[in-house]
Amino acid sequence: MSVKMTGTPAPKPGQPIVFRNGIVLTMDDARTVLPRGDVLVVDGKIAGVGVDLSVPDGTCEIDATGGIVMPGMVDTHRHMWQTAMRGYGADWTLTQYFVWYYLQHGMKFRPQDYAAGNLISALDAVESGVTTSVDWSHGLRTVEHAEAAVDALVSSPGRFVFAYGNIHQSPWEWTADPAVQDLLIRSRDDSRMFGTQIAFDVPNQDEEFPELAAYQVAKDLGLRVTTHAGVWGATNDWGIKNAYDAGVMEEGFTYVHAASLSADSYQKIAATGGNVSLATESEDTCGQGYPPIHNLRRYGIPVSLSVDTSVWFSADLFSAMRATVNADRALEHFKAHQLEPAETITHVKLRAQDVVEMATRGGAKAIGKDHLIGSLEEGKLADVVLLKNDDSPTWAPLINPWGQIVYQAQRGDVHTVLVGGEVVKSEGKVVAGDLASVKSKLDDTVAHLEREVGDEWISGQFPEIPESEVLFNPYQYKK
Repeated sequence: MSVKMTGTPAPKPGQPIVFRNGIVLTMDDARTVLPRGDVLVVDGKIAGVGVDLSVPDGTCEIDATGGIVMPGMVDTHRHMWQTAMRGYGADWTLTQYFVWYYLQHGMKFRPQDYAAGNLISALDAVESGVTTSVDWSHGLRTVEHAEAAVDALVSSPGRFVFAYGNIHQSPWEWTADPAVQDLLIRSRDDSRMFGTQIAFDVPNQDEEFPELAAYQVAKDLGLRVTTHAGVWGATNDWGIKNAYDAGVMEEGFTYVHAASLSADSYQKIAATGGNVSLATESEDTCGQGYPPIHNLRRYGIPVSLSVDTSVWFSADLFSAMRATVNADRALEHFKAHQLEPAETITHVKLRAQDVVEMATRGGAKAIGKDHLIGSLEEGKLADVVLLKNDDSPTWAPLINPWGQIVYQAQRGDVHTVLVGGEVVKSEGKVVAGDLASVKSKLDDTVAHLEREVGDEWISGQFPEIPESEVLFNPYQYKK
């Protein structure tokens, strides 16, 4: 006999849970969809996926009728520390981002400020159904900052891959630091962490290839590398060429953005088993290059999705999925219209199913955890999301679950989130972590940064608009 959950407190720790009568998107190899299915969770793992499942006595029953049950989403590139500055850079260019964080004010973040950003970003993620995040932690100018980042992650709800980086020093310098290597080893061996990577870029057109030393540290420690590649004017084909020629591009390495690369570079990524993390809102806004899903499809490169940084962009993968579909379809139509003679696209290549795959199974594969997460299959870890909103007219009628997720859903529709069978969001409200305490820490961080930045605090948010020539329009409006 099961116990139905309708407005009651969240299930007790260790209590079996069953989602009943939802549209179940398993995200297995066949993309199996159960129009009216159940998902049973026992001891932190998925114990059954099917119809009218028998469940243990005392199982907590969650009514998924009118909703969608799907795997927890996986974000493969999130600068979590920058969430402490949420929305600050809404009108920035990539240049202004670099100047603010790399050259002027990024070094003003204290370890506790770094932790505050990670803490709020972690809650942000699970609220929107992201159960695993790669913390692309690239502001770690001291080991104390790194310790604070790790402490914040392991104390937060969700799963985290810690990607250690330091934009204030060259990668061949900080990766050689014994204290950094010691922390990387401890993070790698910490069962509370879902993985550890080394995060650095290759911006130099330097035949000496000094970044090789950082790749070697990753090799020695058994860690994957994640790197911003194909960022216009910053990291380009040269870095791919050097890494490939040195034999250090390995299976499972992640290339973020990959937007302004040549065919040769895409082929090298594909040939070495690399994958690409798309942050389409970022690529749309910052100028890394046009979001390259069309090229990744052409060269058969595996794709995952990411939010990049909420100093600018949306902090949920619903926005990332929508932006990715829109960017790819816009380019497809545009190219067809430029042909002589012009053509009309009648069947789009990228489908809603595809981007849901990128946000779930694709992310799991990118971090090497496809055997554990990314799909609703028996034996996998119970990272489960229920999308349901009985009070929203947007959820009626519910016909195409793929289209509903990509074009209609948002974080307010995330009803329930489980991480390893533990309820972290219930009936639309985050029930894990301590939001009030995190907000207090953020207040202190924002006050500190405002004091440190001084008179530039406001101008940093609202960059001036330079004077520009407006072309004469011969077609004037007349009454």
